[in-house]
Amino acid sequence: MTDDRPAWARRIAAERQARDWSQRDAVRALRAHAPTELPAEDSMIRQWKRWESGQAPNDFYQPIIAAVFGTVTHALFPAPSRRDGDKEILAASGMETLEIVSRLNRSDVDSATLDALRITTDRLCSEYPFMPSAQLLVEGRQWLRRVVDLHTKSLTLAQHREVLALSGWLALLVGCVEYDTGDRHAAESTRRAALSLATESDHPEVAGWAHEMRAWFALTTGDYRGVIAAAQAGAETAAHHSVAVQLAGQEAKAWARLGDRRQVEVALDKGRRLLEGMPYPENLDNHFVVDPGKFDFYAMDCYRLVGEDRLARTLAEEVLRAGTDFDGTERSPMRNAEARVTLGVTAAREGDLEQALIHGERALQGERQSVPSLIMTSRELAAVMRQRYSTEPAAQDYLNHLQEIGRERPGFLPS
Repeated sequence: MTDDRPAWARRIAAERQARDWSQRDAVRALRAHAPTELPAEDSMIRQWKRWESGQAPNDFYQPIIAAVFGTVTHALFPAPSRRDGDKEILAASGMETLEIVSRLNRSDVDSATLDALRITTDRLCSEYPFMPSAQLLVEGRQWLRRVVDLHTKSLTLAQHREVLALSGWLALLVGCVEYDTGDRHAAESTRRAALSLATESDHPEVAGWAHEMRAWFALTTGDYRGVIAAAQAGAETAAHHSVAVQLAGQEAKAWARLGDRRQVEVALDKGRRLLEGMPYPENLDNHFVVDPGKFDFYAMDCYRLVGEDRLARTLAEEVLRAGTDFDGTERSPMRNAEARVTLGVTAAREGDLEQALIHGERALQGERQSVPSLIMTSRELAAVMRQRYSTEPAAQDYLNHLQEIGRERPGFLPS
């Protein structure tokens, strides 16, 4: 029998059950988060039942329900997308690549050319989740060179700052892809270049993402205190931009790996409050936009690490649901891979080796991978395998597969 309730209705029921709450418990938690007095308890329980059956809560209740489950409104109740795809981007710019390049060769640059470059940069950053790494790296570097070459043209002061900012965004993108493919030294050099461009153009958002990359690099190499330092520096630089949310998420991940559950909750709550107060993003596909669903991804990682398996599993299933189209196409393959590792870890801890291996191997199969992040999370599954299933041949095969990936990416070999 199919469950045709909306995804949010299925999720609030699953979130409640993962906490071993009755509907009365959920209503009491709702009351604790409400800014004003709510109706009587029995009335609210009937209302909760209607919500779980699929009757949508109004705008007053949606953020309160999200807060009850430690997430943000638009992660639980997604807003409709404002983008209509690549055709809209082409219509907005009015230019094909050939025309943009031809305009770049002129002695001066007009506003239409800068608009086209801005849209092209947004398009490239939006292709980060799914374009093959090698292709994105080539295109990103080509456009970075083209934009940097604009510094030799006759530019106004405003155009000069705009070109510096666009160079910074492209450098951030290139650095991310370099790190995904295991080129750590190139990635760090590119990250520093982006930070320098941000400083020169007085662009706090680009600077914030440069600090976020430093936090990510530190996280995947085990420098957890370095993560916290980078996250705090970035949050101070870009306090009013969405990157501050991602910095809070990285900080929470570091505290989870240091075993400090209280600081995990403090960092997650900081990120949740920041994100809840920000406008809904116009382009959810852009890698440098923190979409509401990303917050569930951060929390999933933290709950897995602190041993909250039911919560981690519930969030992993939500990450997979949100990151997969109705036809099975994966919109967020890298997030999905880490969600599958989470499902593998929780299955292994519960004694289900077969499911753990299915999820673990599936996580390693995607064409678009962030190798450092994937191996970092896979280490946890490997540790459970060694601890509980060291004599099982199938578990040994999985561990050998991880070792092969590690040998292909020196410096990321799982311990």
